[in-house]
Amino acid sequence: MTVADSHRAVEAVWRIESARVIAALARMVNDIGLAEELAQDALVAALEEWPRKGVPDNPGAWLTLAAKHQAIDQFRRRDTYQRKLQEVGRDMELRQESAEAELDEALDDHIGDDLLRLIFTACHPALPAEGRLALTLRLLGGLSTAEIARAFLVPEPTIGQRISRAKRTLADRKIPIELPPPAELPARLASLLEVIYLIFNEGYAATAGDDWIRPSLCQEAMRLGRVLAGLMPAEPEVHGLLALMEIQASRIPARTARDGSPILLLDQDRSRWDRLLVRRGLDALRRAEELGTLGPYGLQAAIAACHARALTPEATDWERMAALYRLLAHVTPSPIVELNRAVAVGMAYGPERGLEIADGLRDERALREYAHLPAVRGDLLAKLGRAEEAAAEFRRAAELTRNVRERDLFLERAAALSA
Repeated sequence: MTVADSHRAVEAVWRIESARVIAALARMVNDIGLAEELAQDALVAALEEWPRKGVPDNPGAWLTLAAKHQAIDQFRRRDTYQRKLQEVGRDMELRQESAEAELDEALDDHIGDDLLRLIFTACHPALPAEGRLALTLRLLGGLSTAEIARAFLVPEPTIGQRISRAKRTLADRKIPIELPPPAELPARLASLLEVIYLIFNEGYAATAGDDWIRPSLCQEAMRLGRVLAGLMPAEPEVHGLLALMEIQASRIPARTARDGSPILLLDQDRSRWDRLLVRRGLDALRRAEELGTLGPYGLQAAIAACHARALTPEATDWERMAALYRLLAHVTPSPIVELNRAVAVGMAYGPERGLEIADGLRDERALREYAHLPAVRGDLLAKLGRAEEAAAEFRRAAELTRNVRERDLFLERAAALSA
């Protein structure tokens, strides 16, 4: 294996295993910043050693053990070795154990709890939303600061500052790296799911820039969702979120033309939808339903399933979708949910009914700069034959959006109606 091949192998292993390595170290040192530094030291050691000795049979365990050795050395240098050794227990006496015992320790049953602790800490509500997003992608997605910056179209120093501030906040507030107590679990889980879905949404419908979608962000969010579903198999909303993301992601191959321009849902070639993702999403939705009452993500997944089960737009069960949106609006009242309900009602019962709901949202402060309110109104007005009003709404939508592809789409709709 060449040096270049070894480095590629190290990078691939790091992307897959970094979260587990950092999680195991965070349990040991109770400091996310220090845990990440130790893991990075192990990565440097791998880059130096693997080209000479070859990639080990279990590279994840190798990185974990190398990082733990670094931690032990740090404790020694700080004259706190004996105290720390007692804290982490006999299983951490790595220097005295055989290589086989070390490997077993690296693969022990703590790993599930370790990852859960890391996920909940990275998504702690004490952190601002942008800090939670950046820290989650860094620690759990294995993405570099530069990769996160490119994904969100933000300068790299800005992302670096967000990550640093998030870690500093966790340290300054002495937030323990632990699972939340049972009484706090629902609120903390909601924060965690929100972060994962925000990552997915930024990939599925980019808020700014030249690209309509960024599939890599969707992939990262779905990977995190699958990890979480494996760690918390009895939580219906975890499966609901995973179902929602996988069903929506199934449409990605059909959402853009060859030139990258967007193709709206009702105009998509449904034969290009990823049927494997649809199947996985529907399975996750069934699992959520079996576990209990559907929450906000489960209800959104059930709405997405109405599209996924229909071979053509005409076959969509719009009445069921309108009813599901009404239920979702009851569970989580939101003007955006109401706007989506306006679309479903317009399809199920006619554009007049849909426009009535959309018109009732024009004074909502949260939607004043939201491009999709005038876009929905424009679509409903066009169906009613009110072309001039519809064109004006699409031009308004084009002014509000920060996404170049979306702006072009709205302007094309306006031009076609004006013509």
